Amino acid sequence: MTSTRQDKVGRELQRDLGEILQQEQGLFPGVMLTVTSVRVSPDLGVAKIYLSFFPSKDKEASLKAVRTRTKQIRYELGKRVKNQLRIVPALTFFIDDSLDYIENIENLLKQ
Repeated sequence: MTSTRQDKVGRELQRDLGEILQQEQGLFPGVMLTVTSVRVSPDLGVAKIYLSFFPSKDKEASLKAVRTRTKQIRYELGKRVKNQLRIVPALTFFIDDSLDYIENIENLLKQ
């Protein structure tokens, strides 16, 4: 169960991270990144960011490229949220495979 503050901070981080990753699009050629959700710990010190990649081939390589830029992304995020949060949360990135799951279910239903 999450608090209202966690939800608000999560939504704010999702919006800001989406914008940051759009600006960094040149670093990830041929891949469209979407921040699908952000879950923030109760102390607001850790944020789990779930990313969706399109096209969906070689997601692991794309995730690895994002993870190598974590410091830079956190720095950019810090510049945006410096007036709202005392500390910038530590960022951990994960693949959100829910779209692949939905696509798989749709394919099974078509058969």
